[in-house]
Amino acid sequence: MSAYRGRTPLIATALSLVMAVSLAACGGGGSDDPGGTASGEGGFKVGLLFSQGVQPRWENFDKPLIEKKIKDLCADCSMDYANAKGDVATQQQQVETMINNDVEVLLLSAVNFRSLRHSVERAHDVGIPVIAYDGLVEGPIAAYVSFDNERVGRLQGEALLRALGERADSGRIVMMNGPQTSPTNVAFKKGALSVLQGRVRIGEAYDTPGWSQETAHTNMENAIAALGVDGIDGVYAANDGLAAGAISALKAAGIRPLPPVTGQDADLAAVQRIVKGEQYMSVYKPFKAEADAAAEMAVALGRGEKLDDIADTTVATATTQDIPAVLLDPIPVTVDDIRATVIKDGLYTIAQICTPETAPACEKAGLTD
Repeated sequence: MSAYRGRTPLIATALSLVMAVSLAACGGGGSDDPGGTASGEGGFKVGLLFSQGVQPRWENFDKPLIEKKIKDLCADCSMDYANAKGDVATQQQQVETMINNDVEVLLLSAVNFRSLRHSVERAHDVGIPVIAYDGLVEGPIAAYVSFDNERVGRLQGEALLRALGERADSGRIVMMNGPQTSPTNVAFKKGALSVLQGRVRIGEAYDTPGWSQETAHTNMENAIAALGVDGIDGVYAANDGLAAGAISALKAAGIRPLPPVTGQDADLAAVQRIVKGEQYMSVYKPFKAEADAAAEMAVALGRGEKLDDIADTTVATATTQDIPAVLLDPIPVTVDDIRATVIKDGLYTIAQICTPETAPACEKAGLTD
């Protein structure tokens, strides 16, 4: 017979009360409160899950900026981090691990906005609010932080038309879109087409799984074969990695001068290509503003607070309406804008941009100290 079976109801009741108090003090992901812990100024754990590492911004900027802002707002808070490297199954397992590790809030950049729905539902069911970061995801998300993604595409399209000038009406472009597996990437394409369709002929168009630079290179080789070395007047590339792949294929084909090529994310290599005249433009998305807003939301939700003072609009998905959201403004960057954007904001220094290889072009562009 167990030694515990002879205990009186009074003792059992006292033990139950002690356990209840202890569990309440610990908090944890198993709470029934979808708004996170009501622990006031106390610390808790935030889970950060990124979808891929192809674009250098995620590891170089977003992650450290989010972590720093969380610490600034909540000195006793901590952050668990994982990157799915583009694999849905990996990210689904990472969500489960975060739940089991008692995170109070999840910041999620989803590999696939539909495939992660069950994971979002799992987190919600155990009381962990999920903030969609940089792209929407289906399921009962608590908040969303990103940029106006249709505007990103419009800025790219408008820049390409400006670069084409009089050739816009008779010219022919190639479209290098990102993977159409999330509303974010669909929005880039939609925004670009809203500007380009009816204004310029689209000779070839490709959707690029995994944002693969190598695939972009191959697709551009195919476009050159189909349209001819003199048949491409401009390239809409949805991000800087696709731009790099397209430019490498254009150069390998001996096409000179290079046609104007768009991009996005203001990667350092892309800024250097812009300085050298190989890439016409990129879209700078102030990562600090996005990271700060995400961290502010995470801390507020972890403390059981509303987001009224942070979110200034709402968005909706097929599964969830009226999602509190922060949508930030993207900024186009050509060679004339580098100093007033990425340098001014401290994203890069002139020394980082103006290496010995790019020094002559930097001097021509007025980027020397």
